[in-house]
Amino acid sequence: MAMFRIVAAALWVVSVSAAAQAQEVPPGPPVNVTMVTQLSPTIPQYLRVDIPKLREGIPQRSGGRIQVTLASWPERNLTGPELLRVLRAGQIDVGGIALPTVAGDAPLLDIIDLAGLNPTLQQARAVSEAVMAELNRELERFNVRIVATYPFPAQVLFCRDPVASLNDLKGKRVRTPGGSQNDFMQAIGAQPVAIGFPEVYGALERGVVDCAVTGTATGNGARWYEVTRHLYTLPVQWGVAAYGVNLAWWNRLDPAVRDFLHKVMLEVQEEQWKMGLELTEDGIACNAGQREGCKIGRLVENRPMTVTRATPADMETLRALLTSVVLPAWVKRCGERCGETYNRLVAPITGVRYEPR
Repeated sequence: MAMFRIVAAALWVVSVSAAAQAQEVPPGPPVNVTMVTQLSPTIPQYLRVDIPKLREGIPQRSGGRIQVTLASWPERNLTGPELLRVLRAGQIDVGGIALPTVAGDAPLLDIIDLAGLNPTLQQARAVSEAVMAELNRELERFNVRIVATYPFPAQVLFCRDPVASLNDLKGKRVRTPGGSQNDFMQAIGAQPVAIGFPEVYGALERGVVDCAVTGTATGNGARWYEVTRHLYTLPVQWGVAAYGVNLAWWNRLDPAVRDFLHKVMLEVQEEQWKMGLELTEDGIACNAGQREGCKIGRLVENRPMTVTRATPADMETLRALLTSVVLPAWVKRCGERCGETYNRLVAPITGVRYEPR
């Protein structure tokens, strides 16, 4: 019996020690966090990262001290452009911001992922890291701070009719997320149309727009393959997005809680950037009905999409219009200081300078 008590005591010590190690936040008053993070509840970024790491992981790792209420944009009747205003007002604590969609409120945010700027996801991340301090200085006037970034897959064209090159988009109505993508579409003769992401499926279904731009896997998650037939894989952008926090709320947090949440958000950032790279080709394969390449998204077996790869000529056009149209138009909206910021922080990475006209 004595031996039993010794063993039981030892097991109790081990269990208490393990629980203490598992809890990464010291005891204290409970903290409730409201998060609205993704443009759809069915995309991999939400299902594979935000739900397990944020909604489930934070309460577990904090020993239950921090509870998270998590939702996607459409579950809170949000469409994207209003995210800065909602965060600023303190209606939510953490928001997933698709940066081009809020560039109307803060044009400098477009600098992170201008149309045609980043041919690779690796360069997109390098640019985002280079400009982050500048963006956060800009966002202070909105009572918002970015605490992590993430990409979507390559932003490509989902179209109702065949598209084999940019020439086929002339006269077409193309849904864009806004910002510099509008300048690019106008330059190639297309008509950009502003529609919130949750409403795009219906717009495509009814023929309100002919094409829409989103990530290869994002469109797959939102079932755009049901209302479009053709996928043109020109990587117009990468859809670099950010997790923003209400700055006043963030600063009021217990420092231990804030440090823990920041640690978690940086872990989420790493997972999301890794997933962004994997999802680009996975999304193409899934939409095309190619089982061997579709490991993450939904395999489209009934009426798979026709995929056309971007032509070298269109890749050159995308790059040329960055210099001749996209950059000048963005600086006109944003002001000459934005051109100076671009040349100081971004041009050394991209090799493309803004030249005042």
